[in-house]
Amino acid sequence: MARKSLIQREKKRQRLEQKYHSIRRSSKKEIKRVSSVSDKWEIHGKLQSPPRNSAPTRLHRRCFSTGRPRATYRDFGLSGHILREMVHACLLPGATRSSW
Repeated sequence: MARKSLIQREKKRQRLEQKYHSIRRSSKKEIKRVSSVSDKWEIHGKLQSPPRNSAPTRLHRRCFSTGRPRATYRDFGLSGHILREMVHACLLPGATRSSW
């Protein structure tokens, strides 16, 4: 199980990303629209003004049950070993068992 503080930090990043998403999108559209370099630099400065944790690249997908940030399957939202346990317990229909 991941520490609660790390999970809360990730949730805070998600809230920040949703809050500043429209600002980032509009700034990027303006950069494409403007032709002069000086105007692009001004808009680029606005793009850097939101907090760093609001960038979408800082988000991690975490396991739904354990909070593990690595080896998470996007289709299920679970980490590999939890997914394997659920398949062996026949909790995921259509998934085939394998042993390694």
